[in-house]
Amino acid sequence: MTYVTHADLGGRHGLGPVMPERDEPLFHAPWEARALALTLAMGATGAWNIDQSRAAREQQPGYLGMSYYEVWTGGLERLVTDRGLVTEADLAAGRSVDPAKSVPRVLTAENVPAVLARGGPTEREAAGPARFAVGERVRTASMPAPKGHTRLPRYVQGKTGTVTYLHGVHVFADINATGAGEEPEWLYTVRFDGRELFGTEGDPASSVSVDAWDSYLSPA
Repeated sequence: MTYVTHADLGGRHGLGPVMPERDEPLFHAPWEARALALTLAMGATGAWNIDQSRAAREQQPGYLGMSYYEVWTGGLERLVTDRGLVTEADLAAGRSVDPAKSVPRVLTAENVPAVLARGGPTEREAAGPARFAVGERVRTASMPAPKGHTRLPRYVQGKTGTVTYLHGVHVFADINATGAGEEPEWLYTVRFDGRELFGTEGDPASSVSVDAWDSYLSPA
């Protein structure tokens, strides 16, 4: 499945100012709490993985005009319909119309605290040594028109930085989002100077650190 991602906003111009909301509440309306609960409950079924859920949210054509939880509900609708768990008739009616289909697991109320506390660890056993060491200079890949989910922000693509930390081997989100398997890779923190990222507009005293998988990187 290929799609255009609408979520890679870092470093883009023309999107207007960020307006922080003073004393912002956890939820702005009761439906937002339900959206969070539904997303967690359905994610716990095992019908998809976390990277597939992130990818589904990014596919919303109206992403830029949607609120945070509108993006979540839109992604959830796509996931459940793509897998036949909910039909178009169900969505149109706002209730179950067609017979329900089974899911691999069911998250019950009493198990919620334990499941949330456990989370979803992504670290895996290393099959070999890391390709880069702390202090090495690396260059990130360029993806002019990326297809599919990626965790490499557009504004750091094709830039040179320094490895500052090795996180071990982790599930590679880009592949995991396609459902083709975990394909674990070494994960690094790479620090980029402000001027490297943003040219003369960048603060020379600033830096940005990004966690990047091995296949994003090449020796500088």
